[in-house]
Amino acid sequence: TPEDRHRWRPVHLCAAVLVVGALAAAGPTWEQDRPAFVQNRAPLIIAVDLSPSMDASDVSPTRLEAAKHTLQQLVNRRSGARTALIAYAGSAHLVLPATDDPALLDTFIQALSTDLIQRPGKNVGAVIEQAKRLLAVENTPGTLLLMTDGADAGALDSLKQSLEGSALQVLVMAVGSASGGIIRDANGQPRTDSNGRPALGTFDAAALKALAHATDAPLGSLTLSGDDLDWIEGHVRQHFQAASAEQQALQWKDAGYWLCGPLLLIAFFSIRRGWSVNWSAVLVLGLGFALTPAPAQANGWADAFFTRDQQGRWAFEHQHFPAAAALFVDPYWKGIAAYNAADFDLALASFAQLDTPQAYFYLGNIYVRRFTFDQAIAAYQRALQLQPQFPEASANLALALALQQDTDSAERNTPEVKPDAIQFDKQPGKGQSKPLLTPQASSDERWLQNLTTSPANFLRQKFRLQDQATPKDTP
Repeated sequence: TPEDRHRWRPVHLCAAVLVVGALAAAGPTWEQDRPAFVQNRAPLIIAVDLSPSMDASDVSPTRLEAAKHTLQQLVNRRSGARTALIAYAGSAHLVLPATDDPALLDTFIQALSTDLIQRPGKNVGAVIEQAKRLLAVENTPGTLLLMTDGADAGALDSLKQSLEGSALQVLVMAVGSASGGIIRDANGQPRTDSNGRPALGTFDAAALKALAHATDAPLGSLTLSGDDLDWIEGHVRQHFQAASAEQQALQWKDAGYWLCGPLLLIAFFSIRRGWSVNWSAVLVLGLGFALTPAPAQANGWADAFFTRDQQGRWAFEHQHFPAAAALFVDPYWKGIAAYNAADFDLALASFAQLDTPQAYFYLGNIYVRRFTFDQAIAAYQRALQLQPQFPEASANLALALALQQDTDSAERNTPEVKPDAIQFDKQPGKGQSKPLLTPQASSDERWLQNLTTSPANFLRQKFRLQDQATPKDTP
């Protein structure tokens, strides 16, 4: 009848399912994919002023300690982002190449102190040269964050020329207050000048403004509210997003999953008495549940449509690391997920199956955490054999060597010696070598506290040797 011609029939719904399904499969998109893990992965180079004035107490407890606390929060916010660390005073020194390991960064940040660099001054020009070399390795636009309380006014004229043609953005973070403060030693006692008066740490606001002008840099201030972190991240992200190369590399968001709803709706309407295609509802519902984002689980539906590695990748990207480690079949990704979940036994077993530089790098990290430095050194060296240009492995190898040397020295001291008294062994090979019995750390925090003494000694010796080999007028 004429009325029947205008009724919806099964063939109409089948056609609608095919059309909507085809659109969903085609992956319609209208927005660039700029997830948080891309936005916050812009490379950042942090340069910390270690001149004596940073021990001033106008910012509690001191300027340097407040800056280190802010950096610790920043590194945790940027977990997984590539961040490098530079220390400077009258000379500039690379502390750590760009790495995405927040625990390693925090270890070296906590080791920073004003007694690491003996050459006086605030050599920002040397910092910029170091940052440019680091950025050349990254091959992406990055940001240099200067955390300081002043600048050498006479050395600012050449900074603008140093930055010409560079993709490096500079940010200046002022640390201190206009009133200044008493400089305190490591024990919290006021330092005195030659006349016995308390030494004061000045805060040169005019020099900071001149530094910001010379480097065309935004000027911010250290705060306790977290606004300074938002300020840093905002400028880093904007600079990174403004680069044309990054814009071209971005992917487009696949919005096809939004069509799962219409598909389900059509499936419900297809369930009518007398229609012969009710099975289509079951099929479309199954596809809808399979395609709708949901926590990856090893259930029948997920296994029917996704591999275990695909389910693991979904869980990993949503930071469900224990679930991801259980789902992954690929040993590398299983190891990465287990490492992030702090399941180091599983990570060790997974990486041990591989012969790649990345696997040996993570093996070294695990061995360092377990204080088996010989194995850590061997793993890092193997990683560098397979991939000579591996800055993170080089940095961690240096750390493992320093820790091993410190433990060898500690064996020759009495158990009552405090960590601050640990010295490098300048006459290796003499004396009796015994295995060092290290008590199990009660927590990760205690492990880090035990670890921070050795990087400080390592950095102090490294900076001293570099300064001896470098003329004072060399950037």
